[in-house]
Amino acid sequence: MRQLSNTEVALLLLGGLLMVVGAGASMFLRNWAAYVFAPGALLFAAMQMRQSYNGRNIAIRRLRRMVILSDVLFLIAALLMFANHANFLGLDWLLYIRYVRNNWIVLVLIAAIMQLYTTHRIANELEKEG
Repeated sequence: MRQLSNTEVALLLLGGLLMVVGAGASMFLRNWAAYVFAPGALLFAAMQMRQSYNGRNIAIRRLRRMVILSDVLFLIAALLMFANHANFLGLDWLLYIRYVRNNWIVLVLIAAIMQLYTTHRIANELEKEG
């Protein structure tokens, strides 16, 4: 598995920190929370995309696809955080309440659980392989 450089690791950690700050600030109804979460999600996803696996282990390849899916969920959650402030999607108010309002939280939770699972499983698989 391709290891990240020290700068890339710092950017990955900064992205994760920005996501945590943005998600935490949204609990206190701060309007700037989405503007902190979105760049953090972009940094986090970009740095994880820089990691690659060129081996033949099918389990690690499957886990890498799960990591990419969770990164996409983080990015969709960032979009939904912006949509949470105003109905810029042009939906009917009831549809907006049902499908958009605060549903970014579910996506962040699912993506975070997937990240935790894949992180531990990839480490175990790489240990078996090496």
